Amino acid sequence: MRIGVYPGSFDPTTNGHLDIIKRSAKLVDKLIVGVLHNSAKQPLFSIDERVMLLEELTKDMDNVEVCTFSGLLVDFLKEKEANIIIRGFRAVSDFEYELQIAQTNYSMNNNIETICLITRVEYSFLSASIVKEIARYGGDISKMAPKETIDLLNKKFNINN
Repeated sequence: MRIGVYPGSFDPTTNGHLDIIKRSAKLVDKLIVGVLHNSAKQPLFSIDERVMLLEELTKDMDNVEVCTFSGLLVDFLKEKEANIIIRGFRAVSDFEYELQIAQTNYSMNNNIETICLITRVEYSFLSASIVKEIARYGGDISKMAPKETIDLLNKKFNINN
């Protein structure tokens, strides 16, 4: 069974994230969306809110599971009996960082392969940070994030639409 992990903070989930989830779910038998709990960062949404949102967005995808993790990604893969990491590339600037991370993960466990999916052009500029910043000031993010994300952001920022 091919089990892949798509890791990230997903704070919040954007259309770009959702596109990578849908596309990578077709490449593996089981896709685990790994929501990173990073104590060094101050996310806008709690880990429970991020998991709840992702579960709602993937509820119709039979082979997708949402889990949280902290610590090393290679340890999480071992725990889940996975050996494929899914990553998304938005721009050439992502390449050097992703290459370094993939090589590091491989050096810790040479059974792990990293698959990088090129982001669709319509999502190439998106990041969760950009979406949060625009939402914070009441900007239109309807082409950047699913309705469920927009609703949560509006609630978080006390924006009535």
